Amino acid sequence: MPTFNDPVADADELREAVRGLAHATRTIDDPTAIYAVLGSISSALASLSQCLHQLGEFHNGPTRKQAWMNGDANAGRAASYRESWELQRAAEMIHQIAECVDRAHEIEATIAYDIRDYPSFAPVQRSTHQPGMSL
Repeated sequence: MPTFNDPVADADELREAVRGLAHATRTIDDPTAIYAVLGSISSALASLSQCLHQLGEFHNGPTRKQAWMNGDANAGRAASYRESWELQRAAEMIHQIAECVDRAHEIEATIAYDIRDYPSFAPVQRSTHQPGMSL
């Protein structure tokens, strides 16, 4: 469960959850689940983009003035600026990816699946002669 106040623990949980999702989506037994999975991925990408923006903004604030690198304040500020730039770029890229996933999610909503193509959803064949219990 997310802590909502411990970024290290929550980031580690995110890593494990995405790893689990990668494993779970190797095979799709229920194609109707794709819609829900894409919806959740879309939401997660929006949150990830926000997180990267927030981490980048951290380096734009007072931290930049306090950053040191091998005892050199100028190098520390420059590194902080570069890190902020890269995080902001990554956040924008994730935002663009989220838009692609959103479009795929919308398209998925228009797809119908024939359950006969998926044995786990095929109707169960029942015998027409079922004698039942005699009393």
